[in-house]
Amino acid sequence: MRSSKTLTARDSATRKRALSGGPSARTEVLMRTFVEKPAAALATRKWWVIDASNQPLGRVATRVATILRGKNKVTFTPHVDTGDFVIIINAAKVKLTGRKPVQKHYYRYSGFPGGLKSISFEGALKKHPELPLQQAVKGMLPKNVLGRQLITKLKIYASAQHPHEAQRPEVVTL
Repeated sequence: MRSSKTLTARDSATRKRALSGGPSARTEVLMRTFVEKPAAALATRKWWVIDASNQPLGRVATRVATILRGKNKVTFTPHVDTGDFVIIINAAKVKLTGRKPVQKHYYRYSGFPGGLKSISFEGALKKHPELPLQQAVKGMLPKNVLGRQLITKLKIYASAQHPHEAQRPEVVTL
């Protein structure tokens, strides 16, 4: 440790800045973390509409999960629902690349022996066009109470028609 008699010119300049409160002062700065209140997040919610026609399934799902979670906002708080509502139209026209339309399967299990059911991506698009997008987005959300709350703000429609015109949704381009 140096004594006060052996200070260099640089040390004395630093001490002067510290005493004067200059920009490179070696004083402790307290940083504050912003936490969004649930009521404020509820008041700033918006509605977005995404057209999924001829778009890759994963690209659409990641963008939707980001908006649902609220990570695209500066007020993002991990434990608060700060996200917006999302409407996906033309879900039946979503695409997969390569051999995935044939090879990808969706499974559900009843819990009983022999109760495993599976459906291919192509079969799911014919029978339930919303299922692939719903499952992809759900897999990207937290697996807790917050995730189950977030998935309720997702509205998926197989065609271009949706009943949410009164909310005046804004278009998101991918």
